[in-house]
Amino acid sequence: MRRLSISILCSALLICFASVAEAKGTVRVQQSDGSIQVYQNVSLVIVNHTLRITTEDGKGTLVVTRAACSFEGDLMRCLPDQLQLIQGGTESMLDFQQGTLYWNKTGTKQQLSASSTQVPPNGVLGLLTTKKGTIIAISGVVDESK
Repeated sequence: MRRLSISILCSALLICFASVAEAKGTVRVQQSDGSIQVYQNVSLVIVNHTLRITTEDGKGTLVVTRAACSFEGDLMRCLPDQLQLIQGGTESMLDFQQGTLYWNKTGTKQQLSASSTQVPPNGVLGLLTTKKGTIIAISGVVDESK
């Protein structure tokens, strides 16, 4: 099961990672019905124990709260425990099931374990799933961390 999860993570991240540029990120959301939305040029900000992902137009923010984190070499690997969507002044908790986030806090590229994927300096890669079967792939470079 872990090998399958790593394969899915790497495949989804490679799709997103190709479009990362200029300290921005990409989020790919695949709904359980197969429909896909891609959000380019999202802002990635880490504040305390959360990753805040805001759309380019500023109308929506996904807040990923991390729980347990450990290091795999120089990469921080975190297991989030909740997702929140802030949109139109409304905050909604999403039915989060599982996921993994990797953050390269160093100034050099880091190799993702058991993969050919490299995480750029200050880069974030992640794959999250909801109980309804929505898959959220995140890739980019952190704009700032506090």
